[in-house]
Amino acid sequence: MLDLRQYSSLGAALRDALERWPNETCLIEADRDREKVRLTYSDFREMAGPLCRALEDAEFVPGDRAAIIMTNQSKWLISAYSIFFCGGVLVPLDYKLTAAEHLQLLAHSKARFLVVEYYLWRAITQSPEFAKLTTEIVLVTEAPVGADLRGAYRWEEFRRKGEPKLVAREREDTACIVYSSGTGGRPKGCVLTHDNYLEQCRALTEWYPFWPGVRYLSILPTNHAIDFMVGFIGPFVCGACVVHLRTLRPEFVRDAFVRYRITYVSLVPMVLKNLERGLRAKFDELPRGKRFVLDRLIAINKLLTRRRPHVGFSRRLLPQVHKAFGGELRALIVGGAFTDPATMQFFYDLGVPVACGYGLTEACTAVTLNDLKPFRADTVGKPLPGSEVRILNPAGDGIGEVAVRSRAVMSHYLDDADLTVKTIVEGWLHTGDLGRFDGVGHLQLFGRKKNMIVTEGGKNIYPEDVEMVFDGLPVKEYCIFAANYIWPQKSLGEEMLVLVVRLEQGQQFSDALATEISARNLKLADYKRVGGHLVWEKDFPRTASMKIKRGELGEEIGRGVRRESVVEI
Repeated sequence: MLDLRQYSSLGAALRDALERWPNETCLIEADRDREKVRLTYSDFREMAGPLCRALEDAEFVPGDRAAIIMTNQSKWLISAYSIFFCGGVLVPLDYKLTAAEHLQLLAHSKARFLVVEYYLWRAITQSPEFAKLTTEIVLVTEAPVGADLRGAYRWEEFRRKGEPKLVAREREDTACIVYSSGTGGRPKGCVLTHDNYLEQCRALTEWYPFWPGVRYLSILPTNHAIDFMVGFIGPFVCGACVVHLRTLRPEFVRDAFVRYRITYVSLVPMVLKNLERGLRAKFDELPRGKRFVLDRLIAINKLLTRRRPHVGFSRRLLPQVHKAFGGELRALIVGGAFTDPATMQFFYDLGVPVACGYGLTEACTAVTLNDLKPFRADTVGKPLPGSEVRILNPAGDGIGEVAVRSRAVMSHYLDDADLTVKTIVEGWLHTGDLGRFDGVGHLQLFGRKKNMIVTEGGKNIYPEDVEMVFDGLPVKEYCIFAANYIWPQKSLGEEMLVLVVRLEQGQQFSDALATEISARNLKLADYKRVGGHLVWEKDFPRTASMKIKRGELGEEIGRGVRRESVVEI
């Protein structure tokens, strides 16, 4: 891999990667069972060059912000590379957000340029808020012939001839603005520098190296912190290959493992659990004799790999299992939310190591990771090289708030000095997560101090982000909490949001009100929906400016009622 200590920016490192491995395949894009694109590093350079020149002619200057809203595909990475090459700041946005949410974050980030997929751009132009869009230049991919682009340019035609010139950037300069939450509530744009990414990449590849010939299957959205690092920056600076799928239907994902002989893949716990269910179903279909033999072989593999994985041995012992994953899989990388230890152990016993980690957008990608020496399903691993982790104000059982200090910690929150000061104290990032270290330096997590949940799909959801959907609800007042914030429990999993309502004097919780709550809830994306409601009999405590004192209210509810009182929606 490249020696990243020699580089001051992602643009410079990625440029040299394209020149160092010109004949290696860097990117494969497949749609269902059809391969659409296959690029060598040289091909990638030839496709990106004209876009870089066009950005130069469009007076894209160092520090300009450019957003990308796209599904996983080659044009995402080509666009991101061109932005870095020209000295810009990348704003990767989640394509699953609504058009209104996209417009809100485009405004907050002050993005001057936008690269967007056609169907997403069409939704944005149809939004009532479209007239407020201040983005100057929009590039739309895969637009149909004759489509009205409302002043935008076709990505495929935004090209200029000539050799572009790399714009030098310093390590402390901003590389990306990544939103950890903030739609409908308080936008939280994490400002991450080139130093953050370069140092994080060095740490990750020290434990999990890439090299030419390695193939990484990109399933998570590229805007996700994990996939942006492990599915773009990491593979490219090591000469490896990224495989993008334009569909995530299970049968095509399974086919991709075999067809492309995948080496690594990153998953959120929900996808890992689905893979487990599929394998268990196949095992259950085996005749009794074959199932007996399989169980004995799994037991032998478990015994011989209890201290550390031996992937080569496991492949020989359980060849059919490993052939189903392509025969070259070295590890499943999982993070972004709570992962069931039993699921991780299931895969490890099959000889498929699961590298479980813990991270947050504010720390670039990962803070801790299981180094598999030995495999531990009950922890989120050890601090990565260069990361310091400590427990603040630990209780008698050693559990306290997790704090992180490293060169991967963000610079600040965009345009939010108050939140930055509260979150980064004397160089330590206060995560809001509760944990403790065991006797051998592994971090164990036990819940959240802050009022939020992380879904099985790895998405951070803050109650303030969904409250607007219930605006105008015919009650005296309402507030949304993460259930684990009101009723702390020293475990993760089964997280949900709770709608707390205070009725008007004499008002009853009627069937009509329940129906309206359910109808409003359905307007939210499925991963944002409230899981239950609770009627509270007291007025909400408020500040002098009439803001709800969430902390005080949460404590009152926690003392006054049990979690079992929540009525499922």
